[in-house]
Amino acid sequence: MSNRLFQSVIRQMKDAVTRVIGVVDDGGVVISCSELTKIGETFAGVRDEILYTNEKFVLSGYTFRPVMSHTKAEYFVFVEGDDVDADSLSTILSVSLSQIKSFYDEKNDKFSFIKNIILDNILPSDIYVKSKELHLNGETNRIVYLIKFNGKSDVVPIDVIQSIFPDRNKDYVISVGENDVVLVSELKDAADTKEIEKTAKNIVDTISSEFYVKVVVGIGTVVDNIKELARSYKEAQVAIEVGKVFDTEKSVINYENLGIGRLIYQLPTTLCEMFLHEVFKNGALESLDRETLITIQAFFENNLNVSETSRKLFVHRNTLVYRLDKIKKLTGLDLREFDHAITFKVALMVKRYLVSKPNKF
Repeated sequence: MSNRLFQSVIRQMKDAVTRVIGVVDDGGVVISCSELTKIGETFAGVRDEILYTNEKFVLSGYTFRPVMSHTKAEYFVFVEGDDVDADSLSTILSVSLSQIKSFYDEKNDKFSFIKNIILDNILPSDIYVKSKELHLNGETNRIVYLIKFNGKSDVVPIDVIQSIFPDRNKDYVISVGENDVVLVSELKDAADTKEIEKTAKNIVDTISSEFYVKVVVGIGTVVDNIKELARSYKEAQVAIEVGKVFDTEKSVINYENLGIGRLIYQLPTTLCEMFLHEVFKNGALESLDRETLITIQAFFENNLNVSETSRKLFVHRNTLVYRLDKIKKLTGLDLREFDHAITFKVALMVKRYLVSKPNKF
């Protein structure tokens, strides 16, 4: 990455100077240069000079100065000539690239630090110290979005997300897998749920319309301490996993809105199977045909309202009542009674969970 960083600066300075300028690594290999043909060449004798000095030196008609990073010269700039102008230009180039490299390293260190936190690769006791070193506010509101890219495509997930959030110094875009990207975002208002979900929806819509790729975004909870980012990340993961089971049509799933699905997802399959056997004896659930299951779903979606459900299904009220009576006869549960409806709803979710996660435990 330093090569690209240096070459970008050298390229922009090329037209402003009349001399060959560039950068060599600690082996004397040219890694960036105003004359592209020189990239990859090795300056004879430079490596030996670098071993013994972090200061300016002149060799083979070029003036060299160190690019300092963490008090150590990892790279040296070079300017054609050994006169006063070469000395001045090498000083300007050295100072500029040292500052740019220092800023880049600090920013890169911040991204690595945040990544280690969300992946639980750093001790809690070290987080406070490191955040101070990197000048990170450890007690501001942040949230984790997990963006999962579906299917194969030619796009690079992290590049896509970075293109959506190009100038956000307080937001961190981190790759955590081939198809998974994390966005750690700083918030002004921790309670602004609408704005949080708006950001997630914007990600989905932008990627869909501009890159023609489908993504699912899981949202963790807001944390007010940098140490808690790992928890928010795990919650975003759970949101996506639970969404695969209970909200298959949704592209944005918020951990805080998972409801009972989150509880069911954490239950052992043996317990779930026992519950189903207690609720639906003698294979009563399997006896329900597709039309009946659609009726049940519509009845739940319309808040157990017979009139509204019959209208949405385009059936006579008496037809719907007949179907509900049939369900009661087969299962022993009257969906018109709230307690029975709750039991039935949970049982259907448990069944869906068992079908989707047969080997979880």
